Amino acid sequence: MHKKMPNKVEKEDDNTLEGGKEKSISSLQDIPEQFKDKLTCIGFSFNEDERSGSYIQFNHSPIFSRARISGVEVLSIIEALERYEWLKDYWWKILPSNLDEYTRLANEKLTHGYFIRVKPKTRIILPIQACLFISKPKISQHVHNIIIAEEESELHIITGCATAPHVTSALHVGVSEFYIKRGAKVTFTMIHSWGKNTEVKPRTGVLVKDDSSFISNYVCLGPVGNLQMYPTAYCVGENAKVTFQSIILASENSVMDVGSRVYLKARNSRANIISRAVAKDYGEIYAKGHLIGENADVKGYLECRGIMLSDTAKIYAIPELEAKAKDVNLAHEAAVGKIAEEEILYLTARGLTPDEATTVLIGGFLRLNLEDLPQKLRFEVSRMMKTIIEKAF
Repeated sequence: MHKKMPNKVEKEDDNTLEGGKEKSISSLQDIPEQFKDKLTCIGFSFNEDERSGSYIQFNHSPIFSRARISGVEVLSIIEALERYEWLKDYWWKILPSNLDEYTRLANEKLTHGYFIRVKPKTRIILPIQACLFISKPKISQHVHNIIIAEEESELHIITGCATAPHVTSALHVGVSEFYIKRGAKVTFTMIHSWGKNTEVKPRTGVLVKDDSSFISNYVCLGPVGNLQMYPTAYCVGENAKVTFQSIILASENSVMDVGSRVYLKARNSRANIISRAVAKDYGEIYAKGHLIGENADVKGYLECRGIMLSDTAKIYAIPELEAKAKDVNLAHEAAVGKIAEEEILYLTARGLTPDEATTVLIGGFLRLNLEDLPQKLRFEVSRMMKTIIEKAF
């Protein structure tokens, strides 16, 4: 793999950075008022007491980064690479920089990104928040994030990526590498909210060691030009566990190619890939999942369910199971259809309008399994989901 370190970041004459440099702020309250509603909708809190740390980037510039508790680090990736020589051992180690044109773009024309690390045996309950925001039209944002959960640590992250309401055209490339070490637990809840013509190309790799777990919750319920993501996790330690949950709505000509892949490489590793997809108004969804069992006593489950709300929309459910050892246990379920008419009639008979009944049923369908989150965080994510669904429908 090519491991070239970034060398083009702070050059203002580089045309990829034109118009993207922003001033830092000393407090989250200093974020411009016209952006606060949008940031709130993707889970960002302006009260630092509600978070263990915060990172926010506008366009090409980190404008704020701070950890509030000991045992946690939150930095710009450029600052982290300059501070820690050892970080090069994590740089482009899960993902190759030449994977495709987007990883090459992030490698050659990096515009920051974040570094989050929780130290050994440090367990945090309040989440760390990270936000990658595009506030200007036609910005091309290419970030590389590294997240490290050291041995026997626990880390919860809420990250929001979005464009400002007036921004319709932009490109976001987000490369993320997660290192989940022995006995560690990481939950990662990502909420996207983009403009109608925004191109969004996340690239994610996750390395999961012995007795550790990684849970990813992904939500995108607003229009986007083209979204393409296929995060891949590698269970390389015994008893490693991975869960990917995705909740997506394609509308207004959005094209969403969203999938997850898990390699079950070590004994007794486990994986669940759960997808909930809703399509309407010429929206198009490719809901994918791929489980690869490579060792004895591994177990994986893949479930893809979709709801069609208009005849002009499309959903493609594409599950893949691949067994490379005789003692694997892999299964999948896939179903695409419409809301049952009797369910609509049941709710309208109790006083709801048909639109209200549809929203209630869609809200139930698009429910995340949050049992593994701490109670306070579970309540917060549930509240965010309720608000996002109400806005979407």
